Amino acid sequence: MCQLLGMNANTPTDIGFSFTGFRKRGGKTDHHEDGFGIAFFEQNECGLGLRLFHDDKPSYHSPVADLVNNYPIKAMNVIAHIRKATIGGHCLANIHPFVREVWGEQWVFAHNGQMSAAFLAKSGRLAHNGNAEHYTPVGTTDSELAFCYLLNRLKTTFKTRPSDDELFAFLTAQCRYLSANGLFNCLISNGNWQLAYAGSLLFYLTRKTPFGQANLSDGEMSVNFNDVTGRKDKVTILVTIPLTDNEKWQQLAVDECMIFQNGDVIFKNSPSKKVYLSIEEGIAKARAVGASV
Repeated sequence: MCQLLGMNANTPTDIGFSFTGFRKRGGKTDHHEDGFGIAFFEQNECGLGLRLFHDDKPSYHSPVADLVNNYPIKAMNVIAHIRKATIGGHCLANIHPFVREVWGEQWVFAHNGQMSAAFLAKSGRLAHNGNAEHYTPVGTTDSELAFCYLLNRLKTTFKTRPSDDELFAFLTAQCRYLSANGLFNCLISNGNWQLAYAGSLLFYLTRKTPFGQANLSDGEMSVNFNDVTGRKDKVTILVTIPLTDNEKWQQLAVDECMIFQNGDVIFKNSPSKKVYLSIEEGIAKARAVGASV
């Protein structure tokens, strides 16, 4: 099973500390070695732009990951992914995050888990019958196919951009459908908000005043955020498995959807009965559907 990392903040923020620990899981502290990618949304006088890095090398050994660590990019939304390939070969075309244009916005998507054979067959039939006309995959992963399926359903349902309330409710429903047809955890962002959906494991942490020290669980590195942040800063980190061992992480329930903006939760849709998996249970669930772990 791949791993996800996201950041949503109320001010342009450097994700270097979290990425330092996360990238070690791609070849040092874990074996997600089939490439990595990271997307940064940056706002400047020209508008909202996207900076995207992909490498098919393990993130721990990747010169591209070195560049990202040494180039303190400040962004308000970030999505990163380290890959353990299951469906789709080990190549650049299959590296997350994936990007598509939606109503003049760039949407970024990353997934971990594995879609069912029945879903893959149905998606193939839809494409063959001309019912997937808006978006088609470039690579051969089930993840990109799921992203295209979601966006095709979105464009078929809404001819123009709906209100945020309608959009968020629709995205939640589609994520639940995908979760019912495989193992589906994802992050999606258009640069203004970031959606997090948990089909098994996804944790988040919001850092705000009063800031304290954080210690990476994947290496000997600590930061006192009181020394490097402003009093009004608010930063939410999302990740498959917590990155620090001395902070209080919160967990999304199975099939819970949350959307963040400026570091805050602006939308939340929870199942009527909340279930939380342990990390061990989440890994076992991935194994049960055939995902690499």
